[in-house]
Amino acid sequence: MTTTQTLAQSQPASATGPTYETVLSVHHWTDALFSFRISRPAGFRFRSGEFVMLGLEGEKKPIMRAYSIASPSWDDQLEFFSIKVPDGPLTSRLQKIQPGDTVMLGRKPVGTLVLDALTPGENLYLLSTGTGFAPFASIIRDPETYEKFNRVIVTHTCRHVAELAYSKQVVTETKNHEFLGELVDGKLNYFDSATREPYFRHGRITTLIENGQLFESLDLPSFDPARDRVMICGSSAMLADTRELCQKFGLSEGSNAAPAEYVYEKAFVG
Repeated sequence: MTTTQTLAQSQPASATGPTYETVLSVHHWTDALFSFRISRPAGFRFRSGEFVMLGLEGEKKPIMRAYSIASPSWDDQLEFFSIKVPDGPLTSRLQKIQPGDTVMLGRKPVGTLVLDALTPGENLYLLSTGTGFAPFASIIRDPETYEKFNRVIVTHTCRHVAELAYSKQVVTETKNHEFLGELVDGKLNYFDSATREPYFRHGRITTLIENGQLFESLDLPSFDPARDRVMICGSSAMLADTRELCQKFGLSEGSNAAPAEYVYEKAFVG
């Protein structure tokens, strides 16, 4: 039995503190990206698209960071998609976890990337870069998404082509899923691009919106506040530029308290 397994059994979480969960699987997609699945505590509830605090024990206190939950709300496990930062206080250690190890999980999922923050519409655009795809991995696997929207367009832009592997697999598995497959058929669209190496689709998502390539590939007109809803998750620069584009098209920012036409992830913005 490992030290972390002993910790999980010998120190049950308090009613307000984090729970100790078991790592079930780990997949390293590239030298910079990995995903992992952990046990889901009984009674843990979240809305697809929300994030939660996740971490490891530190020398003096736990090291916790906000992580979007990549698994859908109906899954009996919790999945996360993470970048590897060599000198990062948390990810330098988290990237080394193995099945059977223990991680700390916060009790209160929150976030702005939820369907409740958007008003009804026809098309849902999920615009992501890097690990910003994580919350959308949850949303595109939620049946409610397809009850509310006729078409769901998830985009993923990375520097290198290999970094698109996770999103490609999630979308493929969703389309081939025993129960979700029929529900998403004809509704789920995937649009990927790379920015730093040759690829059949090259460029930042903002560029591909501005030059119309995104809409041409879907055979759809550009953003219309009467019809389209947008969620955004990525780097700070991407968030700022994409929000500006949404506003130029006449879309208004929404929230849980006041739903509107677009929302963006605020957890990782300085």
